[in-house]
Amino acid sequence: MPAPGAGVSTAPALTLEGVTVARGGRPVVHDLSLTIPAGEITALLGPNGAGKSSLVLAVGGVLRTLGGRVALGETDLSKRRPEAVRRAGVAIVPEGRRLLPELTVEDNIRVSTYTLSRADAKEGMAYALELFPALEKRWKSLARSLSGGEQQMVVLAQALVSRPKFVLVDELSLGLAPVIVKRLMPTLQAVAQDGTGILLIEQFAHVALGVANTAYVIEGGRIRDHGTAQELKDNPERLHSAYLLREHDPAAVEVDGGAETT
Repeated sequence: MPAPGAGVSTAPALTLEGVTVARGGRPVVHDLSLTIPAGEITALLGPNGAGKSSLVLAVGGVLRTLGGRVALGETDLSKRRPEAVRRAGVAIVPEGRRLLPELTVEDNIRVSTYTLSRADAKEGMAYALELFPALEKRWKSLARSLSGGEQQMVVLAQALVSRPKFVLVDELSLGLAPVIVKRLMPTLQAVAQDGTGILLIEQFAHVALGVANTAYVIEGGRIRDHGTAQELKDNPERLHSAYLLREHDPAAVEVDGGAETT
């Protein structure tokens, strides 16, 4: 369900205008445009290989764009290095839960505060525990000992500890049990209600449409459709790729009060 009060923010949006990204010498994202408003969850739906992860890495400065513009308000982020993008207020959560396995939960999150002042780092660590109280019991545990759900909490905390204006979350549900995904979604909703704009990249439409305000569908590196999340839920034929709404998909989770499929 869209966050209460969503759509009323006057804060600058994160916009992508005609973005093209290449990997391995060939374009994988083509002339892509979308808008991520502040204080809302925007879903980007599509299959494996559609270009979602490449887009996230390009916005985060890890990959260079071949063309187009990534802007936070009037500030062009297109050619900035990853640390500069993060300082500007845009954090990414890449696919795959990349942690430092031999460091503790505390140290994994603290690593992400290196650009912050001591006071901001302390505030950010407190905010991370407020969002993910389950991590407090695992604070001194090594990352390699965590469950998949706990690891996902840590990587989300790493992105959110700096209180970014925008965060891009790539395949949050990947490899997680539906019940764990269902527990994480309210946290993203709370973050959005606090003013952060979120781009939720998902292969499984049921997961994202339950919490998003707006949704885009990407196939072959191009936006094929977009609308409000409710419009796409009410008109599933617009999700014209069958893999997005597989009837027996074990990752299909209703997170807005509906039934849970396992």
